[in-house]
Amino acid sequence: MADITTIETDAIVNAANSALGGGGGVDGAIHRRAGPELARAAMALAPCAAGGAVITAGFGLAARYVIHAVGPVWYGGHRDEAAMLTGAYERSFALARAQSDIRSIAFPAISTGAYRFPKDAAARIAVAAMRAHESAFARIVACLFDNESARLYRTLVNR
Repeated sequence: MADITTIETDAIVNAANSALGGGGGVDGAIHRRAGPELARAAMALAPCAAGGAVITAGFGLAARYVIHAVGPVWYGGHRDEAAMLTGAYERSFALARAQSDIRSIAFPAISTGAYRFPKDAAARIAVAAMRAHESAFARIVACLFDNESARLYRTLVNR
């Protein structure tokens, strides 16, 4: 486990809300560390629907870029939440690949906090996306907040 706001990668992914203005959890921590310029830059690109992502500079962060990925709120799996979460990871990777100077990227466990996406299902989606794109990056990091998520990712990666 690590603090995504201090990790040394070219880009970090923010588990953002659709307004892109900062919130709680990872989103709030990233915005606090980056400074008010991040909120201004991100909100200029808002709104962003669930499954989408946008990219800004990193401002006061160690990372040069922040990719703001909007994951879905969990409603029991009956509103295409898995497809939207997959889309948030895929769009994040597409934005990172479009920047020639992004060779390393760190992801949080998108949608597993306040949005209540089940951690095991979210981990399967995240690890599958990371594996699908690993050849395009020198380093992909899963930057997780809790022991349960770390255990789930570790199990999936070691399979």
